[in-house]
Amino acid sequence: MCTNYRAGSRDFIREHFGLAADFDYVDEAYPAYVAPIILQTPEGAACRPACFGLIPHWARDTKIARSTYNARSETVAEKPSFRHAWRQRQFCLVPMRGFYEPNYESGRAVRWRIEPVDGAEFCVAGIWDAWRAPTAQQVLSFSMLTINADGHPLMQRFHAPGDEKRSIVVVAPDHYAAWLGADAMTAREMLHNFDPSAFRAVADPRPRAVRAPGS
Repeated sequence: MCTNYRAGSRDFIREHFGLAADFDYVDEAYPAYVAPIILQTPEGAACRPACFGLIPHWARDTKIARSTYNARSETVAEKPSFRHAWRQRQFCLVPMRGFYEPNYESGRAVRWRIEPVDGAEFCVAGIWDAWRAPTAQQVLSFSMLTINADGHPLMQRFHAPGDEKRSIVVVAPDHYAAWLGADAMTAREMLHNFDPSAFRAVADPRPRAVRAPGS
């Protein structure tokens, strides 16, 4: 499951979509962080700030975002947290430069970074929803769709031994428009594992927090 990734750059979003990500966001996104997504509106494609972790319209607060950052493709149409977004065809693209997964080959969990061999930025498949806060402010949020990756030459190296291997779904640039405008059947047909030869994985442990003097 992807719980941490490097958000796409403003340059990538502008060059590939002709859109401006004119809001603040951090380089590394974690659940409940704000990051850019591309979604379809009546006026066309748009880039919006969204919470990483889907907040369904019935949620009482935003805390659920810390457990809804990934949506299993096998159950997305039935799960209460995700089914509204899926059935309403609220598909989005999540721009990124790379994502992180735990590797246990050393006997302990070590964070590894997965990214394209050529260093290019890319987009993965997601769903989005809108939640109305008690203040009447609308909050957009999203979840990345995941699929089984047992046997995938690259993704089978991650997650704890014995756990099912899962992967996010990379959307090819020439399929961006198709994903944003897909119906449920077409969307399912687009959910497949990425070419392992196009990506590399390297150990990238999370930096240790620096303790303040005297603490």
